[in-house]
Amino acid sequence: MARLSGRTALVTGGGRGIGRSIALAFARAGAKVAVGSRTKKELDSVEKEIRDAGSEGLALVYDALDREAIQRTVAAAIDRFGRLDIVVNNVGGVYYDKLQDILALSSDDKLFEEHLFFNLTSAYYATRAALPQMVKQNYGRVIHIGSGYAKRGGGPMAYSAGKHGLIGMMRAMIYQVPPTITVNVLCPGWTNTKLANDYFEGAAATLGTTAAALKGQAESENVQKRIVEPDELGPMAVLIASEEGGNAITGQVISVDGGYKI
Repeated sequence: MARLSGRTALVTGGGRGIGRSIALAFARAGAKVAVGSRTKKELDSVEKEIRDAGSEGLALVYDALDREAIQRTVAAAIDRFGRLDIVVNNVGGVYYDKLQDILALSSDDKLFEEHLFFNLTSAYYATRAALPQMVKQNYGRVIHIGSGYAKRGGGPMAYSAGKHGLIGMMRAMIYQVPPTITVNVLCPGWTNTKLANDYFEGAAATLGTTAAALKGQAESENVQKRIVEPDELGPMAVLIASEEGGNAITGQVISVDGGYKI
C-alpha cells in the first residue's frame, strides 16, 4: 500500500541500522527519501536500495555535530524534492569504550557535551530547520528515535540524558506547532545494529565481562528474550508518518522493542 505516495522524507543516520530500515520502509510506501550521515559509502548503498524499491533517493553527507551542516542538509532535501513532509531524527549513539563515571577524575566533560549534542541537540536543529517548510505545506511529521534508555535509568549517562531529552523536547514542541504537524518519539529497545554490537564489544572490557555475556543480558531484558531486528521499526514509522496515522497520534512515546523491561 502506497501510504506515503507524494510525500518526501529525510532520515538522519540513514546509512545503516534502524535509519536504513526506516528509509527503505518509507521508499516502499511511496515516499521520496533523503538519507544523511557522515559515511558516503553507506549512504550511496542505501540510495541505490531506495531506487531499487521504485522511489527517488538522495544521499547527503554531513557531520551531525555541526549545526550549520545540519541546517544545510535539511535545506538540500527541500531543494531537491520541493517539499519536506517527514523528518526522522535517528542519528545518535555512544562511545561505549569510553563509558563515563561522574565521580571519576578522568571523566571527559567535553565527551559528555558531544554526546548530548549528537543525541539531542542535533534533533532540535534538524527539526527547527524543517518546521517552516512543514508549516507552509500545512503538513508535517517529526519522528525522534529514542531508546529503551529514553524511559528508564541504567544506561550510559550522556546517552540517557540525550534520549530522555528527546521526550521532553517533543512534549514541549507539540504545544508550539500547528495541529497538522505531529511530533512523536519512537523507541527501540535492544536492536540488532552496529550500535548494539559496538556496545557488546566495547563495553565488555570496561565492565569486566564478555561480549557474549552482555548480549545474553540484553536478550533477557525483554519479554520475548530476543534482540529486535531493525526492519521491525519500519512499519510503525510508516504508520506515524502517514495520513492514516492521523493527526491524533502526536506527543506519544511509542515502543517497538519486544517488551523491553516491562
